[in-house]
Amino acid sequence: MESSSNPLLVVLLGPTGVGKTDLCIRLADTFHVPIINADSRQIFAEIPIGTAAPTKEQLARVKHYFVGTHHLQDYYSASMFEQDALNIIQNEFLSHPCALMSGGSMMYIDAVCNGIDDIPTVDDKTRTWMKRRLAEEGLPALVQELKELDPEHYAVVDKQNPRRVVHALEICHMTGKTYTSFRTNSKKERPFRILKIGLNRPREELYDRINRRVDQMMADGWLDEARSVYPLRHLNALNTVGYKELFLYFDGTWSLEEAVERIKGNTRRYMRKQLTWFKRDPEIHWFTPDETDEIVALVKAELSK
Repeated sequence: MESSSNPLLVVLLGPTGVGKTDLCIRLADTFHVPIINADSRQIFAEIPIGTAAPTKEQLARVKHYFVGTHHLQDYYSASMFEQDALNIIQNEFLSHPCALMSGGSMMYIDAVCNGIDDIPTVDDKTRTWMKRRLAEEGLPALVQELKELDPEHYAVVDKQNPRRVVHALEICHMTGKTYTSFRTNSKKERPFRILKIGLNRPREELYDRINRRVDQMMADGWLDEARSVYPLRHLNALNTVGYKELFLYFDGTWSLEEAVERIKGNTRRYMRKQLTWFKRDPEIHWFTPDETDEIVALVKAELSK
């Protein structure tokens, strides 16, 4: 298939558990393109069950980028994903009129579609120093320090998220400037068109799918997977729903039954957060997963322009 002078990036997005994977494979088959995976946890090879990564059968059927390509100890960020994904997209456009990206990681999708601020890369010395301070002083002390060094960012940052707090302080200490000063929120121009397709279902249906998926993941061996990475629990890659709760079970804080129920509740909460984020974007065309024919027709119509 010849490339187009006005190429199109199709972005399939939606909350966890909505059914993006099956539809994305249908689109990939229809348009003969690989899938660029925008999921910040499925990139890690050690945790496929707990991140609901595409199965071996799905990976054999359609080529996927960014599935199991990194390890938990690797440092990887949204800005790194932006550059890597843009390179792949441009390469895909050499032989295809469209590229397909799918996922639920809001920051990864925004990084590719809108660009992210050119915030300096933190050097190893500063990162190691701040990691040690987090372990020794605790998150509340660092939150208070951020309030003093960058009150503007303190007002909006998620104060329960150590990664966000620590990163802002790393920039403050490394550059001598506030983290806020680097955040321009200006949208970058892309040399391609973008079609955003959002999937959603009725809320109770999403809740039920999430609950059943967690049960299936446990049946598939998630507990053993979590136990195998338990020694690495300090890594930010494992500071995520599912692993945090199972680690507390291993600690003896919760029973297994309570940990599983907490996973379901926290996953539902994350799903609502995703929908709130996505609903702010007026560029998204919303469908239910059973409207496959309508979605394919929309992509074809956009390609014909």
